[in-house]
Amino acid sequence: MHSNPQIDYNEDVLLLEETIDVRDLVVYNDDVNTFEHVIKTLIDVCQHEPEQAEQCTLLIHHKGKCTVKHGAYDELTGMCTAIHDRGISADIL
Repeated sequence: MHSNPQIDYNEDVLLLEETIDVRDLVVYNDDVNTFEHVIKTLIDVCQHEPEQAEQCTLLIHHKGKCTVKHGAYDELTGMCTAIHDRGISADIL
């Protein structure tokens, strides 16, 4: 005789989700700053690898802007200020 016992799983599951408002740190092109200065800034401020900083700088030059970092607003605020302090235009969007 086959007996298939029914197992009743009646558990309360609490799902906690942390909602993070992800923003973009965008750097804009200008006619003042050199490629070297922007590349060094992205390496120093955003912890980019040299290749990544160079690629972003080329996009900034050719497209007029580039998202250089994604993250929470609080995380990006200091980076944006540091970029401004180096004379480079940037916004958190």
